[in-house]
Formats: sequence, structure tokens, C-alpha cells
Amino acid sequence: MARDLGAFFAPRSVAVVGAGERPTSSGGAVLQNLRIAGFTGEIIPVNPKGGSMFGLKVRRGLGELAAPADLVVIVIRPELINAAVREAAASGHRNLLILPGGFAEAGAEGRARDAELRQIVAAHDLTVAGPNCAGIIHLPEGARFAATFLRDLPPGGSIAFISQSGAIAEEVIATTNRMRLPVGTVVTIGNALQLGIADFLEHAGADPATMAVLLYIESLDDPERFRAVARRVAATKPVIALIGGRTAPGARAAAAHTGAIAIDDAAIEAFCRDCGVLRVTTLRRLMLAGKGFAAFPAGIGKRVLILSNSGGPGVLCTDQAAAEGLDLVALPPRMAATLRAALPGEASVANPLDLLADAREDRFGLTFEAAIREGKAAFDVILGIHVVPFMVEAGPIVARLVALAPGAALPVMHSMMGTLPDKADWFAALEAAGVSCFDDVEAMAECAGLLARYPALQAAAAAAATRPIRLRGRGKG
Repeated sequence: MARDLGAFFAPRSVAVVGAGERPTSSGGAVLQNLRIAGFTGEIIPVNPKGGSMFGLKVRRGLGELAAPADLVVIVIRPELINAAVREAAASGHRNLLILPGGFAEAGAEGRARDAELRQIVAAHDLTVAGPNCAGIIHLPEGARFAATFLRDLPPGGSIAFISQSGAIAEEVIATTNRMRLPVGTVVTIGNALQLGIADFLEHAGADPATMAVLLYIESLDDPERFRAVARRVAATKPVIALIGGRTAPGARAAAAHTGAIAIDDAAIEAFCRDCGVLRVTTLRRLMLAGKGFAAFPAGIGKRVLILSNSGGPGVLCTDQAAAEGLDLVALPPRMAATLRAALPGEASVANPLDLLADAREDRFGLTFEAAIREGKAAFDVILGIHVVPFMVEAGPIVARLVALAPGAALPVMHSMMGTLPDKADWFAALEAAGVSCFDDVEAMAECAGLLARYPALQAAAAAAATRPIRLRGRGKG
């Protein structure tokens, strides 16, 4: 039976054992991030020194609380943690998030400490996330929560990221802010003494506000349970996984990090496919998938129209689209006839379309209108390419696309290349109109390719094939 993890994402009260005011300490960072995130529940600092912190009364121990906190966050030295867990159990606390390491990953002493912690947890039926993790962030409107010592928070939004690496989580948060990716949930599982990838994936799958789930995985304790959970989730929303250790040197590194046992790349690919999981092989592609599914959570079909005003970028986009398995289908005859009658003779009326570098809002507008009017039955997505030469003002073109995009009956992606002072504002306007924007054409085509793979995976996950492909040897050692 799945555990209720609500207290780890939307607690009404949080006790921080090891709380401090110094932001460079773990306890200080957690306390600061709860406040920075805008957590509106009760924050209870716990520190033997007592006193007050940030205007909050400090309890000297968990036993001083009038009632158990929904969640206890533990950020003290490893040798003190098990005693704190015993105190938590004795005083009625049931949900614990343990950030420090010093357990199974820390030699013989750590393994002994880990075994003792497991005994305490089992004896008192506690629910524990961690240890050796960077915390949990969950930022829905009106119930924002961040128990973490990571330096920054993601922008918020409908994408969840679950990671076996705190450092990867920190990089993902930085990327989400830079790329404007709507990631609102970040979970780092650490040693996963009790709660692992599958548990948090199941929780994200049941959350109606989560549209897609990104995973960073190095090992799975129970591949068959993960498969069962992943299939259920992938049948309703995209699950995208980056699995570290796909090469022999990478597998050795993963073994040192999480205890993963090496397995070949083909078996990883087959396992992901059997789970209904969209597999990517780089962090960059994981982020591109997050961007794409945030805009188009149902995925897209494979038929693309490339609409460009520059030949070279159109060629690169075409190459990447072909490499991704996308289909550049012919223009419908009526659309081709409309464009030949309206565009300059030098324009290329084919797929990809080339409107020429001097194209202004009239040329972009009529072509886009023809695409959504005549091509909506022929194409599954429009990939727009907009190079801005010195003699053409881009603002009116962007305004025209913003006006037309909401009426399009198919997904639209758009790239604008070059150093453009107003690009951020233009992208914001386009994305508000439902257009997913990119800095380069190859990234746009990669994103479209990832989106186009999901419908088949979703159908397979829903069908739930009866013969699983086992990921032998890739459990934690």
C-alpha cells in the first residue's frame, strides 16, 4: 500500500531539528528557504540552545512541542540523528525528512548507523525521506514549501523533478530559471532508506496539478515496482528519465555514488520503453523535454511544417527533425497554391518553407494563416524560424504571430536566433500566446522529436504489457 506523502509536500507545521540563523549552516539554510518560499504554516525551530530565531520561539527538543508537527526536518550531525529520531517517535512525530549523510554511504560506521535507523523506523512505523538528501521543494500557489539547503528555488509550475542527486537537482533548478521552465516540485531522495523514486513518482502521478515528471536515476531498489508505478503514471502524464551510468566508466561512477550495479545501455532502453517512460541520455534533453511537455502535455504527432525566413537554419532544423524521426510532409496543394500566388518568386514554397530574409509581418502573417487554415489537417506541429536581419523590425512580426497563435488548431514552436535585445520580451509574449520558444533551431527540433515519442509510449503504458523486461543487476548494491 502506498504511503500518504502529503506531509512532505504540504505540511501545516514543520519542526526543524538543528535550526540556526547562520545561512551557511544546513539548519540556517532550511529555515531561510522555508521563509523565502513563502511557507504559511507553522515553523518550529528546535535547538538545545533555546531562545528565538527570526522572531520564532525555539524549542530545546521535540518533546517540548504541544502537538506533533506534520513534518520533522532533521539537520544535525550524523551521530546525533538516531537519538533525534527516537525522540521524534516518543513524542508522536511520524514524518521525518533527514538531510545529512553519514549512513549507508559512509563505511562500516555509517552502515551500522543505517541499520539502527532502520530498526527505529520499523519499530515505530515512521515515514522517512532521506537521509543524505538535499530536501524537498513544492511550490503550488497558496501552499509553497521548501525544506532544502539548495541555493535557489525553481520558478514554480506544473513539472516535477525527482532526483537521486542533490547536485543534479541544483543544476536543474538553475536551468529552469534560465530557460523559463515551469518546474514547481523538486525532490531529492538521497539514500532512500524508505522512500525511493517509485514512491515519489506515484505521489506526483496522483497530483492533478503535476503535468509531467522528470527523473534522474542511477539505481532502483525494486525495478518491478518502479515498472508498475511508471506504467500507471505514464498512462496519464509523461514520465521522462535520464539514467546515469549508461557507459562503462559512468556505471563505475554510479556504483561509487549510489551502489548501482552496471547494466548495458540496450537493456536500460528496453526497460524504459516497457515502463512507458521516455528516456533521454543527456541533462540538456531532459530539460528540453520538460519545456516541451509543459506546453504540450499530451505530446504531438510526427508531421512537422518548418516555416523559416532563412535557408541555413531551415536546413539545420530539417536535419535535426529527420534525425528525431519526424516527418516533413509535402504542403497540401491548396496551401502551396495560395503561397505561390502571394510570396515572392524567390521564396521556397516547400517543406521547409523559406520566406526570405526580408520577410515582414505581412509575409509571416499570410504564411502562418495559410498554415493553420490549409495545413491543420496535414501537420501536427509548426516549427517557426525567425532570423532578424538589420533591415527588418521584428516587433511587428512577433505581434502578428502572437495575435494568430491562439487560433491555431495545432501546436506551434518558434525560434529566434541572434543577439536580440528584446528577445526576452518577445519570447514572453509568444509563450503567453501558447507558443513554445527556443534560442536555436536544433533544440526546437529535438524538443519536437521528444514530444512525438510520447503518444506511442502512453498507449503502450495504458495497455500494460504482461511480460516485463527486468532490469537485472541495476538495484542498489
